[in-house]
Amino acid sequence: MVLETNITKMLGIKHPIVAAPMGPFYTTELTIAVSEAGGLGVLSHSALLSDYVSGRNPVDIMKENMLKVVEYTDKPFGFNVRTSRRETYTPQFVKEIPRFIMENQRVKEQCVYAITSAGSSKTLPQSKSYQKLKESGSNIKHFHVAPALWLTDKCVASNVDGVVVTGGEGGGHQSYEKVSTLVLLQQVIKKYPNFPVIACGGFATGEGLAAALAMGAGAIAMGSRFIASKESEFDEGYKGVVPPAKAQDTVLVTGALGPIRLWKNEYSLHHGLVSGKEAKMAEEAAMTQEDLIAEGKAYEAAYTGDINSGAVLLGQSIGVIKSIENVKTLVDEIVNDAENRLQKAHNLIK
Repeated sequence: MVLETNITKMLGIKHPIVAAPMGPFYTTELTIAVSEAGGLGVLSHSALLSDYVSGRNPVDIMKENMLKVVEYTDKPFGFNVRTSRRETYTPQFVKEIPRFIMENQRVKEQCVYAITSAGSSKTLPQSKSYQKLKESGSNIKHFHVAPALWLTDKCVASNVDGVVVTGGEGGGHQSYEKVSTLVLLQQVIKKYPNFPVIACGGFATGEGLAAALAMGAGAIAMGSRFIASKESEFDEGYKGVVPPAKAQDTVLVTGALGPIRLWKNEYSLHHGLVSGKEAKMAEEAAMTQEDLIAEGKAYEAAYTGDINSGAVLLGQSIGVIKSIENVKTLVDEIVNDAENRLQKAHNLIK
Protein backbone atom coordinates (compact mmCIF):
# COMPACT_ATOMS: atom_id res chain seq x y z
CA MET A 1 0.00 0.00 0.00
CA VAL A 2 0.97 3.65 -0.44
CA LEU A 3 -0.30 6.59 1.60
CA GLU A 4 -0.87 9.14 -1.16
CA THR A 5 -2.09 12.56 -0.04
CA ASN A 6 -2.29 16.11 -1.33
CA ILE A 7 1.02 16.80 0.44
CA THR A 8 2.91 13.79 -0.98
CA LYS A 9 1.74 14.72 -4.47
CA MET A 10 2.50 18.42 -4.00
CA LEU A 11 6.04 17.81 -2.73
CA GLY A 12 6.87 14.68 -4.71
CA ILE A 13 7.64 12.54 -1.67
CA LYS A 14 6.88 8.88 -0.99
CA HIS A 15 5.62 9.13 2.60
CA PRO A 16 3.52 11.85 4.32
CA ILE A 17 6.21 12.52 6.91
CA VAL A 18 8.10 15.80 7.21
CA ALA A 19 10.95 16.73 9.53
CA ALA A 20 10.10 19.70 11.73
CA PRO A 21 12.60 22.56 11.55
CA MET A 22 14.77 22.69 14.65
CA GLY A 23 16.84 25.85 14.55
CA PRO A 24 19.27 27.07 15.74
CA PHE A 25 20.57 23.49 15.59
CA TYR A 26 22.15 21.73 12.65
CA THR A 27 19.98 19.12 10.91
CA THR A 28 21.91 18.49 7.68
CA GLU A 29 22.63 14.79 8.23
CA LEU A 30 19.09 14.32 9.48
CA THR A 31 17.68 16.06 6.41
CA ILE A 32 19.57 13.70 4.12
CA ALA A 33 18.39 10.65 6.09
CA VAL A 34 14.71 11.68 6.16
CA SER A 35 14.63 12.47 2.46
CA GLU A 36 16.41 9.22 1.62
CA ALA A 37 13.82 7.35 3.72
CA GLY A 38 11.00 8.75 1.58
CA GLY A 39 9.91 11.62 3.79
CA LEU A 40 10.85 15.27 3.48
CA GLY A 41 14.02 16.37 5.23
CA VAL A 42 14.13 20.02 6.27
CA LEU A 43 17.24 22.11 6.88
CA SER A 44 16.94 24.21 10.01
CA HIS A 45 17.73 27.92 10.15
CA SER A 46 21.03 27.01 11.81
CA ALA A 47 23.29 29.34 13.75
CA LEU A 48 24.61 28.47 17.19
CA LEU A 49 26.05 31.10 19.48
CA SER A 50 29.54 29.81 18.70
CA ASP A 51 28.82 30.42 14.99
CA TYR A 52 28.04 34.07 15.65
CA VAL A 53 31.09 34.44 17.86
CA SER A 54 33.32 32.99 15.14
CA GLY A 55 31.77 35.27 12.51
CA ARG A 56 29.80 32.64 10.62
CA ASN A 57 26.73 33.99 8.85
CA PRO A 58 23.57 31.80 9.02
CA VAL A 59 22.91 32.57 5.35
CA ASP A 60 26.29 31.10 4.39
CA ILE A 61 25.62 28.13 6.67
CA MET A 62 22.36 27.42 4.83
CA LYS A 63 24.10 27.57 1.45
CA GLU A 64 26.74 25.09 2.63
CA ASN A 65 24.07 22.78 4.04
CA MET A 66 22.04 22.84 0.83
CA LEU A 67 25.07 21.88 -1.23
CA LYS A 68 25.81 19.01 1.14
CA VAL A 69 22.24 17.71 0.91
CA VAL A 70 22.25 17.52 -2.90
CA GLU A 71 25.67 15.85 -2.77
CA TYR A 72 24.31 12.94 -0.74
CA THR A 73 20.72 12.55 -1.92
CA ASP A 74 18.74 13.17 -5.09
CA LYS A 75 15.46 13.31 -3.17
CA PRO A 76 13.31 16.39 -2.41
CA PHE A 77 14.10 18.47 0.67
CA GLY A 78 13.15 21.79 2.26
CA PHE A 79 14.53 24.57 4.41
CA ASN A 80 13.37 26.82 7.25
CA VAL A 81 13.56 30.58 7.72
CA ARG A 82 12.68 32.09 11.08
CA THR A 83 11.02 35.44 10.36
CA SER A 84 10.95 36.73 13.94
CA ARG A 85 11.62 40.39 14.68
CA ARG A 86 14.69 39.18 16.59
CA GLU A 87 16.28 37.49 13.56
CA THR A 88 18.65 40.16 12.25
CA TYR A 89 19.71 38.08 9.25
CA THR A 90 16.20 37.38 7.93
CA PRO A 91 16.19 40.20 5.31
CA GLN A 92 19.48 38.90 3.93
CA PHE A 93 18.18 35.32 4.15
CA VAL A 94 15.04 35.86 2.06
CA LYS A 95 17.03 37.85 -0.49
CA GLU A 96 20.03 35.58 -0.95
CA ILE A 97 18.75 32.03 -0.46
CA PRO A 98 16.16 32.12 -3.30
CA ARG A 99 18.85 33.59 -5.56
CA PHE A 100 21.27 30.85 -4.47
CA ILE A 101 18.67 28.19 -5.28
CA MET A 102 18.16 29.63 -8.77
CA GLU A 103 21.89 29.59 -9.44
CA ASN A 104 22.34 25.91 -8.46
CA GLN A 105 20.36 23.61 -10.73
CA ARG A 106 20.40 20.53 -8.49
CA VAL A 107 19.34 22.58 -5.49
CA LYS A 108 16.59 24.16 -7.58
CA GLU A 109 15.31 20.75 -8.69
CA GLN A 110 15.34 19.20 -5.23
CA CYS A 111 14.43 22.09 -2.91
CA VAL A 112 10.63 21.91 -3.00
CA TYR A 113 9.63 23.29 0.40
CA ALA A 114 10.24 26.56 2.24
CA ILE A 115 8.86 26.68 5.77
CA THR A 116 8.78 30.02 7.58
CA SER A 117 8.10 30.27 11.30
CA ALA A 118 8.13 32.38 14.46
CA GLY A 119 7.19 35.56 12.62
CA SER A 120 5.30 36.90 9.62
CA SER A 121 4.10 34.61 6.84
CA LYS A 122 4.47 37.53 4.40
CA THR A 123 8.24 37.98 4.71
CA LEU A 124 9.33 35.32 2.21
CA PRO A 125 6.66 35.74 -0.51
CA GLN A 126 7.21 39.52 -0.49
CA SER A 127 10.87 39.00 -1.34
CA LYS A 128 11.58 39.85 -4.99
CA SER A 129 14.19 37.08 -5.05
CA TYR A 130 11.60 34.51 -3.99
CA GLN A 131 9.14 35.83 -6.57
CA LYS A 132 11.79 35.43 -9.27
CA LEU A 133 12.51 31.90 -8.04
CA LYS A 134 8.84 31.01 -8.45
CA GLU A 135 8.73 32.61 -11.90
CA SER A 136 11.84 30.68 -12.98
CA GLY A 137 9.99 27.36 -12.98
CA SER A 138 10.82 26.19 -9.48
CA ASN A 139 8.32 23.80 -7.87
CA ILE A 140 9.01 25.21 -4.41
CA LYS A 141 6.02 25.55 -2.06
CA HIS A 142 5.83 27.95 0.85
CA PHE A 143 4.31 26.80 4.15
CA HIS A 144 4.15 28.71 7.42
CA VAL A 145 3.87 27.41 10.99
CA ALA A 146 0.46 28.22 12.47
CA PRO A 147 0.14 27.45 16.22
CA ALA A 148 -3.30 29.11 16.52
CA LEU A 149 -6.44 29.45 14.39
CA TRP A 150 -6.11 33.21 14.03
CA LEU A 151 -2.55 32.73 12.80
CA THR A 152 -3.84 30.22 10.24
CA ASP A 153 -6.25 32.93 9.05
CA LYS A 154 -3.30 35.28 8.53
CA CYS A 155 -1.35 32.61 6.66
CA VAL A 156 -4.23 31.89 4.28
CA ALA A 157 -4.72 35.62 3.71
CA SER A 158 -1.03 35.96 2.77
CA ASN A 159 -1.41 33.28 0.06
CA VAL A 160 0.89 30.63 1.48
CA ASP A 161 0.75 27.24 -0.25
CA GLY A 162 0.00 25.46 3.01
CA VAL A 163 0.25 25.58 6.79
CA VAL A 164 1.94 23.51 9.46
CA VAL A 165 -0.64 23.39 12.24
CA THR A 166 1.28 23.03 15.49
CA GLY A 167 -0.45 22.27 18.78
CA GLY A 168 0.79 22.87 22.30
CA GLU A 169 2.10 19.32 22.76
CA GLY A 170 5.01 20.02 20.45
CA GLY A 171 8.55 20.83 21.50
CA GLY A 172 10.05 24.22 20.82
CA HIS A 173 8.14 27.44 20.27
CA GLN A 174 4.40 27.56 20.92
CA SER A 175 1.58 30.10 20.94
CA TYR A 176 0.16 31.81 24.01
CA GLU A 177 -3.20 30.07 23.45
CA LYS A 178 -1.85 26.61 24.45
CA VAL A 179 -4.43 24.79 22.29
CA SER A 180 -3.77 21.07 21.74
CA THR A 181 -3.09 19.66 18.28
CA LEU A 182 -6.27 17.58 18.45
CA VAL A 183 -8.47 20.66 18.87
CA LEU A 184 -6.45 23.04 16.68
CA LEU A 185 -6.35 20.60 13.77
CA GLN A 186 -10.13 20.21 13.92
CA GLN A 187 -10.56 23.98 13.96
CA VAL A 188 -8.35 24.46 10.91
CA ILE A 189 -9.78 21.56 8.89
CA LYS A 190 -13.36 22.70 9.58
CA LYS A 191 -12.60 26.24 8.47
CA TYR A 192 -10.29 25.39 5.55
CA PRO A 193 -11.32 21.87 4.42
CA ASN A 194 -9.44 21.98 1.11
CA PHE A 195 -6.30 23.80 2.22
CA PRO A 196 -2.98 21.85 2.42
CA VAL A 197 -2.25 21.12 6.08
CA ILE A 198 0.66 19.39 7.78
CA ALA A 199 -0.09 18.42 11.39
CA CYS A 200 2.64 18.93 14.01
CA GLY A 201 2.89 18.60 17.77
CA GLY A 202 2.67 15.22 19.49
CA PHE A 203 3.31 12.94 16.51
CA ALA A 204 5.78 10.08 16.75
CA THR A 205 3.89 6.88 15.83
CA GLY A 206 1.82 5.24 13.12
CA GLU A 207 -1.26 5.75 15.23
CA GLY A 208 -0.60 9.48 15.25
CA LEU A 209 -0.05 9.58 11.49
CA ALA A 210 -3.26 7.62 10.87
CA ALA A 211 -5.22 9.97 13.13
CA ALA A 212 -3.87 13.08 11.38
CA LEU A 213 -4.66 11.73 7.91
CA ALA A 214 -8.12 10.59 8.98
CA MET A 215 -8.83 14.10 10.29
CA GLY A 216 -7.88 15.70 6.98
CA ALA A 217 -4.19 16.58 7.25
CA GLY A 218 -1.96 15.64 4.34
CA ALA A 219 1.12 14.76 6.41
CA ILE A 220 2.67 15.02 9.84
CA ALA A 221 5.82 16.85 10.91
CA MET A 222 7.96 15.34 13.66
CA GLY A 223 10.69 16.90 15.77
CA SER A 224 11.31 14.88 18.94
CA ARG A 225 10.99 11.55 17.12
CA PHE A 226 13.70 12.58 14.67
CA ILE A 227 15.92 14.02 17.39
CA ALA A 228 15.91 10.52 18.90
CA SER A 229 17.34 8.96 15.74
CA LYS A 230 20.81 7.68 15.02
CA GLU A 231 21.39 10.17 12.21
CA SER A 232 20.45 13.37 14.02
CA GLU A 233 23.30 15.70 14.92
CA PHE A 234 22.12 16.16 18.51
CA ASP A 235 24.47 14.94 21.23
CA GLU A 236 23.93 11.38 22.46
CA GLY A 237 23.14 12.75 25.92
CA TYR A 238 20.30 14.84 24.47
CA LYS A 239 18.95 11.84 22.56
CA GLY A 240 19.26 9.66 25.64
CA VAL A 241 16.76 11.82 27.51
CA VAL A 242 13.96 10.60 25.25
CA PRO A 243 13.41 6.82 25.61
CA PRO A 244 12.91 6.74 29.40
CA ALA A 245 10.92 9.98 29.54
CA LYS A 246 7.23 10.39 30.29
CA ALA A 247 4.86 12.75 28.49
CA GLN A 248 4.61 14.90 31.62
CA ASP A 249 8.37 15.45 31.72
CA THR A 250 8.16 18.67 29.71
CA VAL A 251 7.05 22.18 30.66
CA LEU A 252 6.15 25.44 28.93
CA VAL A 253 8.44 28.35 29.83
CA THR A 254 9.38 31.68 28.30
CA GLY A 255 11.73 31.18 25.37
CA ALA A 256 13.58 33.41 22.93
CA LEU A 257 10.49 33.99 20.76
CA GLY A 258 7.63 33.32 23.19
CA PRO A 259 6.39 30.21 25.04
CA ILE A 260 8.64 27.22 24.47
CA ARG A 261 8.28 23.58 25.53
CA LEU A 262 11.37 22.16 27.23
CA TRP A 263 12.30 19.00 29.08
CA LYS A 264 12.20 19.48 32.84
CA ASN A 265 15.69 20.07 34.19
CA GLU A 266 17.59 22.66 36.20
CA TYR A 267 17.35 25.18 33.38
CA SER A 268 13.63 24.97 32.57
CA LEU A 269 12.49 24.69 36.19
CA HIS A 270 14.10 28.05 36.92
CA HIS A 271 12.25 29.84 34.10
CA GLY A 272 8.75 31.22 34.35
CA LEU A 273 6.12 31.70 31.64
CA VAL A 274 5.00 35.14 30.46
CA SER A 275 1.26 35.71 30.24
CA GLY A 276 1.10 37.14 26.71
CA LYS A 277 2.80 38.89 23.83
CA GLU A 278 2.83 42.32 25.49
CA ALA A 279 4.56 40.91 28.55
CA LYS A 280 7.04 39.10 26.33
CA MET A 281 7.90 42.26 24.38
CA ALA A 282 8.37 44.17 27.64
CA GLU A 283 10.70 41.44 28.85
CA GLU A 284 12.66 41.61 25.58
CA ALA A 285 13.03 45.37 25.91
CA ALA A 286 14.63 44.89 29.31
CA MET A 287 17.09 42.21 28.16
CA THR A 288 20.78 43.07 28.09
CA GLN A 289 23.41 41.76 25.71
CA GLU A 290 24.55 39.47 28.52
CA ASP A 291 21.02 38.05 28.81
CA LEU A 292 20.93 37.28 25.08
CA ILE A 293 24.32 35.58 25.23
CA ALA A 294 23.26 33.48 28.22
CA GLU A 295 20.13 32.41 26.33
CA GLY A 296 22.17 31.38 23.30
CA LYS A 297 24.61 29.47 25.49
CA ALA A 298 21.77 27.48 27.06
CA TYR A 299 20.51 26.23 23.69
CA GLU A 300 23.96 25.30 22.45
CA ALA A 301 24.87 23.67 25.76
CA ALA A 302 21.98 21.23 25.49
CA TYR A 303 22.66 20.49 21.82
CA THR A 304 26.25 19.58 22.68
CA GLY A 305 25.34 17.42 25.68
CA ASP A 306 24.73 19.50 28.82
CA ILE A 307 21.27 18.18 29.67
CA ASN A 308 21.22 19.66 33.17
CA SER A 309 21.85 23.37 32.70
CA GLY A 310 21.04 23.53 28.98
CA ALA A 311 17.67 24.23 27.31
CA VAL A 312 16.47 20.82 26.08
CA LEU A 313 13.71 21.34 23.52
CA LEU A 314 11.39 18.32 23.42
CA GLY A 315 7.65 17.74 23.05
CA GLN A 316 5.16 15.56 24.90
CA SER A 317 5.56 12.85 22.25
CA ILE A 318 8.65 11.72 24.17
CA GLY A 319 6.16 9.74 26.25
CA VAL A 320 5.60 7.33 23.33
CA ILE A 321 9.17 7.14 22.00
CA LYS A 322 10.93 4.16 23.53
CA SER A 323 14.05 3.72 21.42
CA ILE A 324 16.64 5.48 19.28
CA GLU A 325 16.38 4.10 15.74
CA ASN A 326 17.88 4.88 12.38
CA VAL A 327 15.60 7.12 10.34
CA LYS A 328 14.62 4.60 7.68
CA THR A 329 13.57 2.05 10.30
CA LEU A 330 11.37 4.48 12.19
CA VAL A 331 9.82 5.96 9.02
CA ASP A 332 9.00 2.50 7.65
CA GLU A 333 7.53 1.42 10.99
CA ILE A 334 5.39 4.54 11.32
CA VAL A 335 4.06 4.22 7.77
CA ASN A 336 3.31 0.50 8.13
CA ASP A 337 1.52 1.02 11.43
CA ALA A 338 -0.49 3.90 9.97
CA GLU A 339 -1.56 1.78 7.00
CA ASN A 340 -2.73 -0.98 9.34
CA ARG A 341 -4.64 1.47 11.52
CA LEU A 342 -6.32 3.11 8.56
CA GLN A 343 -7.25 -0.29 7.11
CA LYS A 344 -8.85 -1.28 10.40
CA ALA A 345 -10.71 2.00 10.52
CA HIS A 346 -11.95 1.46 6.97
CA ASN A 347 -13.29 -1.94 7.99
CA LEU A 348 -15.52 -0.24 10.55
CA ILE A 349 -17.58 1.20 7.71
CA LYS A 350 -20.35 -1.25 6.84
